Amino acid sequence: MILVRDIFQLKFGKAKDALAALKEGLPIMKKGGYTPDRVLTDFTGDFYTLIMESKYKDLAEYEKALKGDLGMPEWKKWYEKFIPLVESGRREMLTIVEI
Repeated sequence: MILVRDIFQLKFGKAKDALAALKEGLPIMKKGGYTPDRVLTDFTGDFYTLIMESKYKDLAEYEKALKGDLGMPEWKKWYEKFIPLVESGRREMLTIVEI
């Protein structure tokens, strides 16, 4: 099982706008196969941080979900609204270890 964390550094003062855009985009993402389990915002650390966490069985399942979203015209239209709110971003992929 893997955990994917999409981490966005939002532009100053754009957290509320980004969360509103994300609420609008989540149904589109889920339709394409991308299923964020949690959305987190900063409490300490870098200001205006937005994180989406998703779990996948393996990299093949993640790749299928990613291709599903990127191939949808409605996702591309939504993404054009979201990206102006973002300063930068990165992705972390981690193995979930059951102990």
